Amino acid sequence: MTRAFPTVAAAVLAALAVAPAAAVAQDAKAIVDAAKAAGIVGEQADGYLGFVKPGDAAVQAAVREINEGRAKLYREAAQRNGVSVEAAGAAAFNTVVQTRLKPGEYYKPAGGGWVRK
Repeated sequence: MTRAFPTVAAAVLAALAVAPAAAVAQDAKAIVDAAKAAGIVGEQADGYLGFVKPGDAAVQAAVREINEGRAKLYREAAQRNGVSVEAAGAAAFNTVVQTRLKPGEYYKPAGGGWVRK
């Protein structure tokens, strides 16, 4: 399964690069970007967004929308590459999401707590 990670990650990266707006609404992305900058939302090792601290209803809805879009991408990548959805999400975090973290943003490695970049 380790050999599949680059292929899965490449599929997810291609999907994100080609149609990021198709997966989520731009307003949800803007809300989440602001929440990341404020330290409310962070990236998790499973490839999904999580809450570093509680967010309001708009932030919760935006996170839910983005995570639903990511789940769809991960399911598609997993099916194409013969891996689990969990492996696709983890591969996306390791090769795509983690490389896009900005200084000051939070991430949560597998088995760990929130870390500020």
